Amino acid sequence: MSVDAPSARARGRVSGAARPGGIVVHELDVWFGEGRDRVEAVRAASIDVAAGESFGLVGESGSGKSTILRALVGLVPTWRGTLAIGEESLGRRRSRAFHHTVQMVFQDPYASLHPRHSVDQLLHETLRLHGFRDVDARIVRLLADVGLDARFRFRYPHQLSGGQRQRVAIARALASEPDVLLLDEPTSALDVSVQAEILNLLTDLRAARGLTFLMVSHDLAVVGHLCERVAVMERGVIVEVLDVAALRAREARHPYTQRLLVSSLGHDRAQSLRTS
Repeated sequence: MSVDAPSARARGRVSGAARPGGIVVHELDVWFGEGRDRVEAVRAASIDVAAGESFGLVGESGSGKSTILRALVGLVPTWRGTLAIGEESLGRRRSRAFHHTVQMVFQDPYASLHPRHSVDQLLHETLRLHGFRDVDARIVRLLADVGLDARFRFRYPHQLSGGQRQRVAIARALASEPDVLLLDEPTSALDVSVQAEILNLLTDLRAARGLTFLMVSHDLAVVGHLCERVAVMERGVIVEVLDVAALRAREARHPYTQRLLVSSLGHDRAQSLRTS
C-alpha cells in the first residue's frame, strides 16, 4: 500500500468528520499495477459527507465509485490521499473500533451470506464477534428492525427470497450498532418492486438510528430516492457534486451527468425521480 505521509489535518480531527459518522475523502488516488501496466482507478477524488447524511456515488461500470468504498474499508493495495471516518484517520490498517463503526452492505446478498449457515448462525456469529452477550434477544430485535419475524431465524439463504436475503444482510450489518453504512449497489440484484421495499427500509433505518450512508449505484432513480447529495464519477474522476433536488429538476451542469440522466432514467423514470 502506498499512503502519503499524513498532514497535520490528517493526524488530528478532520474537518467535516468531527461527529461520529462523518466521512472525508480528500485527494484520493487509487491505482492498480505499476509502470506500463499501471491503471488509474480513482484520481484526486474528494467528498465530505456530514454525519447523518445520505450521500451517493454514481457512474457507469468502471467509473471508480466502488473503488472508493473499497479504499475506505482497506481493500485496495495502493492509494494515496486522506481518508477519515468520524475522528479516525485511516491508514494502512483498520482498528477494531472501525469495524464496529463502519459496516458494508453488498450488491448480491446471496453471495455475501454463508450458504451453510442459518440466519440465526449468521447473526449469532456477528454479534459474538462484536462482544454482545444478550445474543438471542438481539437477533429477534434485529430481524424485527428489518421487517422479518422470528420464524426466519432458522432458515437458510436458499430458503429466502432475494429481498429477504438483503434484509438479513442489512440486519447483519446493523448488528455491531454502526454509525456508517457503506452500500454497494444494495438493490441492483432485486426486481423493481422489491427495490422500493429495501430503499424504504433503509430510509426508515437511517432516520431511526441516525446512520450515515455512502451509497454506490449506477441508477440515478435509486440514488434520488435515498440520498441528499450525489457525486457523479466518470473514468475515476468526480465531475460534479449536486443536491438531489437539483438532480430532480434536471439542473446538472456537466455533460456526462446530463447523459446519465437520459440513458439511466429515460422519460418515465426521470418523471418518477422528480415526483418521488
